[in-house]
Amino acid sequence: MTPPARKAPSAEVDPQDGSRVLLHGRWTLRNAMLVGETLRGMPGDVATLDASGVERLDSLGVLQLLRFADRNGLDFTAFRFHPDHHALVAAIEDVHDDRPKARREYGFAAALARLGFAMHDNAREVIALVSFLGEALVKLLRTVKEPRRFRLTSTVHHMEQVGLDAVPLVALLSFLVGAVIAFLGAQILADFGATIFVVELVSIAFLREFGVLLTAILLAGRTASAFTAQIGAMVSREEVDAIRTLGLDPMDLLVIPRLTALLLMLPLLTFIAMVAGLLGGLSVGAFSLDIPPQAYLARMQEQMELRHFLIGMSKAPVFALVIGLIGCLEGLQVKGTAQSVGERTTSSVVQTIALVIVIDALAAIWFMHMGW
Repeated sequence: MTPPARKAPSAEVDPQDGSRVLLHGRWTLRNAMLVGETLRGMPGDVATLDASGVERLDSLGVLQLLRFADRNGLDFTAFRFHPDHHALVAAIEDVHDDRPKARREYGFAAALARLGFAMHDNAREVIALVSFLGEALVKLLRTVKEPRRFRLTSTVHHMEQVGLDAVPLVALLSFLVGAVIAFLGAQILADFGATIFVVELVSIAFLREFGVLLTAILLAGRTASAFTAQIGAMVSREEVDAIRTLGLDPMDLLVIPRLTALLLMLPLLTFIAMVAGLLGGLSVGAFSLDIPPQAYLARMQEQMELRHFLIGMSKAPVFALVIGLIGCLEGLQVKGTAQSVGERTTSSVVQTIALVIVIDALAAIWFMHMGW
């Protein structure tokens, strides 16, 4: 039976080595106050601790010894523990630095530092996206050369999810937006007696901009997030590692089918959005503006040019590539935790919507300066 005096935590200098301290007793939560007092009474020239004689040791005791080593600049790996305590010590050592974050500073230097970190992270994301684009293009060309790599079943499945399942939402929202644009335009143009120009307003807006932009934004929130969540869940469950272990390429199995489905379905959804938006304007013209459907369609046929439609459709493959790449890349960057899946899903939606709007704005300016 252990003597009562040995149960309390204690420390004594090794008679053979004055720089080493021998620990005894029970270094547990029950003796937390005594543990602190014992460590505060340590000699200043101690170089290492020998805890192999400790009777009982729990997480508090290990954490206190870790902090004592940090405060005094000691090498914790040189501390000796009883073999029964090694697993506990290793586990606590891995997480002892995970403390709550310090309070956020609001000074100019702190704000400048946060700005620098944000710019660095954004630059790294851009580089990763460009690299991923190059890899995807290489794998697409390889699929053309080696058709056996193409996953037809997976591609058709994603075409259904990306395209067919999104048709009702795209058509409904585009119809309503077309009606809203017609209403707003009619209120302004009525002051000048030019209500008939609502036809040109709605037609040009949807053929050039709103049709493809609304579709891309809807798919950015609906499809990019789904891609990130699906691939991220596979990463967290180590399914992607299993794919690589089997000698298969995750790009061929996970990325190329999704990209192909988006490249095929986004132009079709854009066309549906254009038609729905024009029907929304037509409905407002017929029921609220006293413009008969025949007159509305006749004026649209006379005034509209094919170039407006082609400009809108030319943006669809670009937006499809952006949505697919960001959605898949963010999914592959998941670290393996549920929190990481959520963060990457949010990041993919934000990045995709922002990049789609930026590209659309730059394209609109460029087409305007080109006279198209």
